[in-house]
Amino acid sequence: MNTSISKVHCFFEQSGTFKNEFIKLGIPAEDYDIQNNFGQTDHVMDLFGEIEKAYEGEGSIFDTITKDALIMAFFPCIYFEAMQMCYFSLDSINLRSYTTEQKYEYVLERAEKRHKFYILLWKLFAVVERLGLRMIVENPATLPHYLLMTQNFIKPTMIDSNRQRRGDFFKKPTAYWFINIERTYGQSYQHPREKKIVNNCKRSGTAGICSEERSLISTDYARNFIHDFILGKPQEELTIPSIFQDELNNINPQQ
Repeated sequence: MNTSISKVHCFFEQSGTFKNEFIKLGIPAEDYDIQNNFGQTDHVMDLFGEIEKAYEGEGSIFDTITKDALIMAFFPCIYFEAMQMCYFSLDSINLRSYTTEQKYEYVLERAEKRHKFYILLWKLFAVVERLGLRMIVENPATLPHYLLMTQNFIKPTMIDSNRQRRGDFFKKPTAYWFINIERTYGQSYQHPREKKIVNNCKRSGTAGICSEERSLISTDYARNFIHDFILGKPQEELTIPSIFQDELNNINPQQ
């Protein structure tokens, strides 16, 4: 089990899902995001701007985070995830009505934005390492994914290949990077409570802001993730069906 966590700072989380599950366990937690559509964001702020300031050695939100705390960062995946790759290969159906000139202009614009967020993510990791803070970063793992392509980024600590097994809305394979904190091994496991279809979810109309439905995580999954991979604390009321036991092997550190 990891050493005690004094407080959790949930970056880029509006829903309060992880925040509230930490609080139920007696661990103080607060949400930080540029929006507050769920009424759960404790600190409405430009986290990208805070990352830039911290990287340049200026005062930022990172100065208020202690080494015994934890940052849970749900870094925006809008330019990294699998569906975006269709734009860069010019295969997206959304480009069908574009002229050749318009297609190249559109793709070049998206490439510039992707580079911007890619650099911001590197700076976030650099800031946390420099300050000796603890952090877990989440991003989708459905391939092709820009961060998971060969040598594009640091290898993730683990990939949860099927989130529904821990009670989430989506199967949606997800990657996690653990910085200055060890991943633990709990025993929580359960059948899905509800299913949604990713393709029917609404899109976000703002650059760098993910669709709320696409990024939604269930309270069951948040609770199980915290117990399994952060606290290493089995939940006695949950049992692991023998037919699913082998699937636990799919959630291993990346080689």
